[in-house]
Amino acid sequence: MKDKGTNILLLLTPKAQVEYLFDDFTVRQAIEKMKEKRYSMIPVISRETGKYLYSLREGDFLYYLAERHLSFPELERRPLASIPPSRDIRAVPVSESVPALFKTILGQNFAPVVDDQGVFIGIVTRMKVMDALMPEGK
Repeated sequence: MKDKGTNILLLLTPKAQVEYLFDDFTVRQAIEKMKEKRYSMIPVISRETGKYLYSLREGDFLYYLAERHLSFPELERRPLASIPPSRDIRAVPVSESVPALFKTILGQNFAPVVDDQGVFIGIVTRMKVMDALMPEGK
């Protein structure tokens, strides 16, 4: 294992460099951001508290739209909260160690990271965790 310490802070992409959705977005706003950034999954946070709520995948949007046959103007009136997440992407505490994060990160592209109050502070990507766990020179 590379000498990156045991805390995930060294692998963190801070909130200021991460795209996310606010819980008060409309479905249209969320789709536009997902399309613009070409993300397959994105965190949703509370605008009021800054806390991480859940993550949505592009498939969540597709299934929602396919089941409802909504027009583009209708998407402006639908709250983002009307789209249920298909996976439980749990946030990890900032105190989590890299080895402890390994199992969590295997099945998802990133892990949302929160402080002691549950406030979203950024993400750790699977690639960064894998890089941290790889022996030097591999």
